[in-house]
This record gives sequence, structure tokens and C-alpha cells, in this order.
Amino acid sequence: MRRLLSIGVMCLFVLSLFPLCAQEKETLVLIETDKGKIKVKLFNETPKHRDNFIKHVEEHLYDGLLFHRVIKQFMIQGGDIASKDAPMDKHLGDGELDYTLPAEFIYPQYFHRRGALCAARMPDEENPEKASSPNQFYIVTGKVFNNSELVQIEKNFQNRQMQALFENLVKDHRTEIMNLRRNRDSIGLQTLQELLIQQTKDSLDGNLFKFTDQQREIYTTIGGTPHLDNSYTVFGEVTKGMEVVEKIQSVATDANDRPVSDVRIIKA
Repeated sequence: MRRLLSIGVMCLFVLSLFPLCAQEKETLVLIETDKGKIKVKLFNETPKHRDNFIKHVEEHLYDGLLFHRVIKQFMIQGGDIASKDAPMDKHLGDGELDYTLPAEFIYPQYFHRRGALCAARMPDEENPEKASSPNQFYIVTGKVFNNSELVQIEKNFQNRQMQALFENLVKDHRTEIMNLRRNRDSIGLQTLQELLIQQTKDSLDGNLFKFTDQQREIYTTIGGTPHLDNSYTVFGEVTKGMEVVEKIQSVATDANDRPVSDVRIIKA
């Protein structure tokens, strides 16, 4: 027992000398563009996206690629592997590697505040799992919202929540609904509809989407793109160089949101 105790004390002594050993290191990436340098931190809580981004940086995948999609008061997007030597008339946005990354939503801890580094992805219609592009990313610029605008966005989220749940309940009662329609039982259909609406409300009671106090504070002071929250993976943030991001978002663009003069990533 004495020996076990001494080993335990020794371990505690060693840990007290090296308290950082058990902590995960931060990963910082410097993205050098022809408009200036942007430093981003990758979140350890999104390890698949973090490691994937690190791999691409180490393999110099991003060197020479363009910020091919730029929308003022929204975001700047890059990483299309077909953009490196793309002529101005080439459509960009489809240059993808042959895999996707599963979504890693760490919400509401990480959200679409100004400066958030996020993964692009295909639309919901063809990508219901919300899987991320393996190479395309965007940095949020966004705008500052007032409280009434946030309330409206919140209501839109809530309506989508209710609609999705209601549609699932309808699917579960498909056979019953078909029988009622076949029998032209309009009263039965109305009764069932009211029942499913009530079940939807009961299921979401207390669970309807709401912005946190932190989100409200950030979106009404610093800004961002709240309508994308919990829908695209946020895997990092800009720690230095937002003035460069602002400079990029202000360039002239064509009808496809591509800068009319290329904005290039020199190296990452």
C-alpha cells in the first residue's frame, strides 16, 4: 500500500509540473492571399474537419486556388480544386474531391458569427445529412441584425421545425390517410389533421428553436449570418486578419458572385 501511495503522489507531482500535457493543442493556420494574410484557429471539438483541413494544408492543396464566390455582407468562399487556373468564363463551385465529411455541429457553442470558418456543402435536397464538402470552405462576414430581424429568423427556424415534424407524422399515418381519402371521409381527414397538428405542438413544447443570449449579443453587435446556424459545420474562426476578409468581400463580382479580378490564396 505504501508503494502504491508513493507512485500516486509521484504522478500528481509530475502532473502539477506539466499541467498542459493533458490539454489539446490549438491549431492555427495562416492563409496568405494576394490581399493580405488571414490567421484562423481550428476547433478541436470538430476533429474530422480539423484534421481534414490540416491534411490539405500540409499537402498544399489550397496553394494557388481562388476565392471563387464572394457575397458582400455574407461570406467569402474558396477551396474549389478546379479554380487554380480557371479562365474567367469557367463556372466554379463544383470542384470537389471524391468524398464528404459527416456534419459536426457543435451548436450553440459555435455558430455563424462574423469571422467563423465553415464548411461548404451541397443543398439539403440532395444532401439531407448535411455532409460537408471535403475541400470548399467559407469565412463569414455577415451583417449586424436588429432584434426584430432576429425574432423573424427565429420564427422561420421554428416553422421549419414544425413543418418537418408534421410531415414525418403524416408519413407515419399514410395508410390511414389513404383509406380516409378513398372513403371520401373529409371529417375524418380534418380530425386526423387537427390531431397531428396538436401532436406536433406537444412534441416541440419547450424545444422550439431559440437563439441563446450569447448569439443575440453577437448578432446585434458584431454580426454574422444567423440563418445558417446548425445547418453548416462551423470548424474554426479568424483570429487575425478580418480586415483582409473585409477587403476581399468588397471586391467587384460578376453575376455568379465570382470576383471579376481573381483573388488568390498564395499559400496556406
